[in-house]
Amino acid sequence: MQNRFEYKLQKPDKKDFYKLFRTTGWYESYKLTEDKLELALNNSWFMVSVYYKEQLVGFGRIISDKSLHALILDVIVLPDFQNNGIGTKIMKILTGNCLSEGIIDIQLFCAEGKTDFYEKLGYEKRNNNAPGMQYKRKTGEMKWKK
Repeated sequence: MQNRFEYKLQKPDKKDFYKLFRTTGWYESYKLTEDKLELALNNSWFMVSVYYKEQLVGFGRIISDKSLHALILDVIVLPDFQNNGIGTKIMKILTGNCLSEGIIDIQLFCAEGKTDFYEKLGYEKRNNNAPGMQYKRKTGEMKWKK
């Protein structure tokens, strides 16, 4: 099956991406619409979509300032297609693009329980004293109140 995957450096169809995104369990936290997910994709710097017989089976993207920082997001492989090297190839394409563009700081969002996968690809856990925080939203808080 591995030789039949097609890797395209383009945005997938929004309905196809929505279906793929729903397989991750992230939807339960974000509850995003197809249009909101498409907006996120439109604002990405670089992405790779993976197809098997015209079905979207894998994806990954980068947001970046194109100089100093890049953040790898939404690395997804359909459960039935995992363990076929798709995720590894997606990550090699994404990381390789950052390196070829001279990006100094490459970070990624990692799903719970997936650190071993990324460590095999040269990524490391951030130290507890490493810089970085995230805003903790209150339940139901989605828009800035003016």
